[in-house]
Amino acid sequence: MQNNWMQDESLKNIEPYKLEFLQALVFESSHLKKEQMLPFLMAVARRGQEKKVSFTDDEINAVVAVLRKHASPDELAKIEKVMAMRSRK
Repeated sequence: MQNNWMQDESLKNIEPYKLEFLQALVFESSHLKKEQMLPFLMAVARRGQEKKVSFTDDEINAVVAVLRKHASPDELAKIEKVMAMRSRK
């Protein structure tokens, strides 16, 4: 996924550093195997806390909607898995 998704008009109210943080995560996670994802996500959460990066529910919903528009079928499947895990909380 290219970073052109970050230019979507519906993301204009989200701080650019938050979008850059997400883009970096997409590239870092793209080569991970299934069993590597949980430790990766835990490290991401820790890094987000250290850098004081947090997202409101509205921001998350906006980002996910945009990512769904720009995602390949494989990326879309990953997005859906993450969103399913998130809704189980």
